[in-house]
Amino acid sequence: MTEQPFKIAVPDASLELLQKKLLLATFPDELDEAGWEYGVPLADVRRLVARWKEGYDWRKHEAELNSELPQFTRDIEVDGFGTLNIHYVHKKSTVVGAVPLLFVHGWPGSFIEVRKILPLLVDASSEHPSFHVVAFSLPGYGFSEAPKKKGFNIEQFAEVGNKLMTALGYNEYVTQGGDWGHFITQKIAQKYGPKHSKAWHSNFPLAPPPHPIHRPLLLLSHFLFRYTPAEKAGLERTMWYQKKSSGYFHEQSTQPQTLGYSLADSPAGLLAWIYEKLVDWTDNYSWEDDEVLTWISIYWFSRAGPAASLRIYYEVVNASSDFFTKAQPTKIPLGYSYFPKELINFPRRWLRAPNLVFESEHESGGHFAAYEKPQELVADLRKMFGQGGPAFGIVPEKTGYA
Repeated sequence: MTEQPFKIAVPDASLELLQKKLLLATFPDELDEAGWEYGVPLADVRRLVARWKEGYDWRKHEAELNSELPQFTRDIEVDGFGTLNIHYVHKKSTVVGAVPLLFVHGWPGSFIEVRKILPLLVDASSEHPSFHVVAFSLPGYGFSEAPKKKGFNIEQFAEVGNKLMTALGYNEYVTQGGDWGHFITQKIAQKYGPKHSKAWHSNFPLAPPPHPIHRPLLLLSHFLFRYTPAEKAGLERTMWYQKKSSGYFHEQSTQPQTLGYSLADSPAGLLAWIYEKLVDWTDNYSWEDDEVLTWISIYWFSRAGPAASLRIYYEVVNASSDFFTKAQPTKIPLGYSYFPKELINFPRRWLRAPNLVFESEHESGGHFAAYEKPQELVADLRKMFGQGGPAFGIVPEKTGYA
């Protein structure tokens, strides 16, 4: 499990192959005045592909990522799956007693999602807590090795996260995540808390909906009490996601390999598949073209290829068809940050739990909170783990203050 320093260094041959494929890109037709109604507009994909071919400088962005993010790799033994070489970002605060924090991304994200919050989290101050930050590329994502055997599920992703933290000397730590990161840190809380995982924070608050058998009192309150305008808007957002933006989920959870051929062979196809989510799942975030292309390039140049990132959907659903609707309680302190354009946005009383100790409402923001709203997310973590916060001192002798 020896740590090795890592720098992103995409081979010249891979860049040359990308250019050849972009030159040969064939685009579909498009209906008049289609806009975003049928998916990503043709003009957007043409513009981004043109920029990817000419003007976008991967080497420049590669160098910036290497400069900003201290990266490493380490072999981690996963029970039943052998050894996987895991890529991760690790930056320590200058505060000796900083709070160790594991950040976990999801799909279609990557380790790049820690980029904006990293300097804020490690910032040393007597006014707020500081953190030692670890953000790993999930197996099959970015520059981590992908599992070779079937059945690599949430439990295994959680095992990797916990083993990475303990290997780094962080026997006690806190976690933060969204999307799949929510479920992975939830599993870490269940399996490794409170011995190792001391508290967890999520920007993807979830709980089972009202049900006549499983949550009858909540169902009764659903009919008896009104929801706030913000909660009604949240339910509308949830319905929009289920009706108009969840098709990817059904494909990736049933036939990921079939989709994988297209994403692995066509950079234009990969671009459209992910760009749609970057736009639809954010709250009017102003994406710059090079920003999008760097995000997509990490998938294109990923160690295992983009198809590997899809399989978590199949493994989770195949193992438990009710995974997303059954209760999955935890016991360690939990914090939630609410962003109005999150994909699944439930009323607050649906989310109540005995260990929910921190909540924060935001007026804007979507699915990629760490990237869209880094200041707000970090402020929430500082409040939750800072002096006067409900999880202050949760990691013994690690208050985070300079």
